[in-house]
Amino acid sequence: MRAGWLVTPPPVPTAAGYTFDDLLLAYLDQVTPTKRAPERDRWSAKALFPAFSGKTLASIDGAEVRAYIAKRTAQGIAAGTLNKEIGLMSAALNWVRRELDWDVSNPWESRRQREPAGRARWLTPEEAAVLLAEAERRVQRWPWLLEFMRLGLYAGLRPGEILGLEWSRVDFDRDRIIFAPDDQKNAKFGSVPLNHESREALMSRARFRSTWCPGSSWVFARKDGSRIASVKVGFASCVKSAGLADIHPHDLRRTFGSWLVQAGVGIDRVSKLLRHGDVAITARVYAHLRPSDLSEAVAVLDRTGPTVSRSGFTFADSSLNRD
Repeated sequence: MRAGWLVTPPPVPTAAGYTFDDLLLAYLDQVTPTKRAPERDRWSAKALFPAFSGKTLASIDGAEVRAYIAKRTAQGIAAGTLNKEIGLMSAALNWVRRELDWDVSNPWESRRQREPAGRARWLTPEEAAVLLAEAERRVQRWPWLLEFMRLGLYAGLRPGEILGLEWSRVDFDRDRIIFAPDDQKNAKFGSVPLNHESREALMSRARFRSTWCPGSSWVFARKDGSRIASVKVGFASCVKSAGLADIHPHDLRRTFGSWLVQAGVGIDRVSKLLRHGDVAITARVYAHLRPSDLSEAVAVLDRTGPTVSRSGFTFADSSLNRD
């Protein structure tokens, strides 16, 4: 090769050279495994695959995306589920453009659907007792399900946080579960205190581990030590047998927050226990459970504010009245 001879780099392929399959294979292989809940991407990819597999990215334009959204909506797919599918495609396209220099457009951007108001379902203590009893009755089939429910109800953990929990983050000496930024939704360091019920749930899992899989790093593991990725089937079975309606795994965490607020714990403290990024989120979801707070707040004015009488304004605090 002569000195100074330059080799012209191959041109970067355009969308016409890439397919939907190329896109998702790259994203699911390199990005999805780094996420806190990688199974969400895989579920979304499974839904997208029948509609777009084999198609070039150039052929998937705005009209194609709108048609897909309309079809999924007509099928009764919830807006939240559909938004995860839209979000996966948009994130994958932005990633390959930024990191792999693919010359592709993103027709999925800004296509999120309006979602209904957040769920307000939480369990009463009586409902929770029935649900836990059903899980205990199925302990031979799903030996992890009872402890999953207890950690949701008494520690307020998200379902993904429970199933992704590793023993290295459980501190029995200080009765804490430790969170690094990658472990929780707010992407911050934090911890969750263990009360009696949540500690006992973890101790039960520790005994299971000691008996069956002492080398496993996962708190929620099978006998062979492999991680449990989902509790949907067992959870739904217990909900049905308990005679409960419209209960999802995340409702355990919502119940935790609801019970605290109803017991008189302040919104600020509940927000910290739930590890919300903003106390306004906690207030929006839970403040209505303590309407008495508002009554108590306005009653303060009966003690300190001016009142109207025939002789004019007077104050409940006599020191404020003038001669």
